[in-house]
Amino acid sequence: MTLQQLQFPENFWWGSAWSAEQAEGRGETGKAETVWERWYKEQPTRFYQRIGSEVTTDHIHRYHEDVQLMKQTGHNSFRVSISWARMFPNDGVGEVNPKAVAFYRDLFTEMNQNGVKVFANLYHFDMPAKLQGQGGWESRDVVAAYVHFADTCFKEFGDLVYHWFTFNEPLGPILGSYLEDFHYPNVIDFKRGAQAAFFTILAHAQAIAAHKKYGLESKIGVILNLSPTFPRSQNPADVKAAEIADLFYTRSFLDPMVKGTFPEKLTDLLRTYDQLPADMTEADLQIIKENTSQILGLNYYEPRRVKARLTAINPEGPFLPDWFFEHHVMPGRKMNEYRGWEIYEKGIYDLCMDIKNNYGNIEAFISENGMGVADEERFMDENGQVIDTYRIDFIKDHLAYLWKAINEGCNIKGYHLWTFIDCWSWINAYKNRYGLVSLDLATQKRTIKKSGEFYKNLSDNNGFEYETDWLV
Repeated sequence: MTLQQLQFPENFWWGSAWSAEQAEGRGETGKAETVWERWYKEQPTRFYQRIGSEVTTDHIHRYHEDVQLMKQTGHNSFRVSISWARMFPNDGVGEVNPKAVAFYRDLFTEMNQNGVKVFANLYHFDMPAKLQGQGGWESRDVVAAYVHFADTCFKEFGDLVYHWFTFNEPLGPILGSYLEDFHYPNVIDFKRGAQAAFFTILAHAQAIAAHKKYGLESKIGVILNLSPTFPRSQNPADVKAAEIADLFYTRSFLDPMVKGTFPEKLTDLLRTYDQLPADMTEADLQIIKENTSQILGLNYYEPRRVKARLTAINPEGPFLPDWFFEHHVMPGRKMNEYRGWEIYEKGIYDLCMDIKNNYGNIEAFISENGMGVADEERFMDENGQVIDTYRIDFIKDHLAYLWKAINEGCNIKGYHLWTFIDCWSWINAYKNRYGLVSLDLATQKRTIKKSGEFYKNLSDNNGFEYETDWLV
């Protein structure tokens, strides 16, 4: 056994992330109804134990306490999202809400005063419901409303934010809303989804253009959920299936948001099946080309494994990416059984190397990585602390491969865990817990887990001791 101290670069960003809808709670500032509140009102049984986002972690009332907990768990940076619905309570448009501005300015000021850099994300799945009713991301008017919201945030908070991000996981709402039925308004229509995806990318570019006007020191980019795609085998049919899956799930947003261009193989495929967006102009493409990400957040949870299709497609069914591949369950894979996700630590290395080799080694950081576990009360000691050694091991094993990637030249500046305090997780509510700090739903009491203590030591030492024999 060889133990080695794995040291990370100076000024490495140690922190975590969450979103407004998952943590703030509604509060009294005024807030438009979001798509999640609308969906909960319409179909509460779709949400685990019928828990909606009314209170969540109640961060809007407890942010002073929470900033201190950030310090106590080693945060030198933290990613929040700014609620579009709170900033513009008149259904996402109109006059800005001064109470929302005051809340975010106070939060960001307190974070900065306590040595926690503000990473601010502008959109994390929380469309104002009325704007969704007007077409959501399929509408140019909604794109314009988003860009106005973004511009307002740059103006109001530009002096307090370290880095900006236009979207978190923009692929998620497209998959959930138009292909896979896990996101309001639950439509199955690829071509409409392609239009929404294109306008999301256009909104990203226009927000970057707005950011440039202010001459801020901060950089602006996007946070993407990216999984390295592995074919079942090197059989040409499996390799082709993996290439197509990778185009749909990885390159579709990564290429235009970082390179400013769309992958030709993907556009050719969509053109063949008449699935390209109907509303797309040369002027739009020029804006996208001229306004690309300056920094990239990488959300990594699991690999994607695929194989050539073994069954025929119903030609009368809706067009879906699954027409071209099937998902492969690799025998012997290591699993997080609670979440149903494979644990493959080396995937974080593979992802970073892809960004280094194919995307100009753009400045990047791991913006989410984490382990959701159900019923963590089982692991509480007599003092009420969750002894989550499994999460500590998960973090160490992924960080070891991240360290390897950095030492091989990847331009990775930080690591943010999902998440800080156990937060509400969309239709899964509180089924799985991810936090460095546990949350008692009945009392809102916060208690630092064993992983939170580990994270503080990790940050203080800018590294950790690790058995490196298997790190290949």
